[in-house]
Amino acid sequence: MRVHKLTFAALAVAAGLSLTACQNGDDGTGKSAPSAGSHESAQGGGSSSSGSDQGSGSTSGGSDQNGGSGTGKGSTGKGSSAGTGADASGKVERCHTDELEVTAKDDTIDGDPDGNVVVEFKNGGGRDCAISGYAGVDLKTNSGTVSAKRTGASAGQSILKNGQSIAFAVTYPLNKTGGSGVRITGLLVTPPNETKTVTLDWPGGATLPVTDGSGDPVKVGPIGSAGQGG
Repeated sequence: MRVHKLTFAALAVAAGLSLTACQNGDDGTGKSAPSAGSHESAQGGGSSSSGSDQGSGSTSGGSDQNGGSGTGKGSTGKGSSAGTGADASGKVERCHTDELEVTAKDDTIDGDPDGNVVVEFKNGGGRDCAISGYAGVDLKTNSGTVSAKRTGASAGQSILKNGQSIAFAVTYPLNKTGGSGVRITGLLVTPPNETKTVTLDWPGGATLPVTDGSGDPVKVGPIGSAGQGG
């Protein structure tokens, strides 16, 4: 019996030691809790980062939605497509005389029945502008002013970006009579829908034939009738 008691006692001691060792191991695991806390902190940081990302996404989405709404209404979209010359409604304003650089050059080819002068409008106003129709054209002569007649050709609207050019043609009868004719002293050009006129040197033939009104008139083509340049 004494042997058994000693054995039981030894077993009890061993069990106690084993329990203590397990408890110490639990304490060690408990000490590793900060690592778990760090993981939670990382998760917390991830949540914060995700929240920030969501916030950014929400902001970006809001911006896109606002942009979409603006485009839908046509204010931003139309303004962008129309260019810097568009007004609040998105419509491009017409070109004004003071914004246009006006030049003229002789474009007559040998053998042509009539003389031809090309007048060019170059947009120098720093914005896009719209131009269409016919310019007013008059020839100054030593016998008075001769107004050009429209050819009657249709004229579409053009949008001139800043720095772009567009031209039209002025045709006139060549003086083949052998006489002195009517001397041309200048060219007057008024852009469409404008009242301010630009005076240019006349680059074409020096004279028009003297006529009783039955001869060919001076004619002006629509804007764009002589091509469009950049």
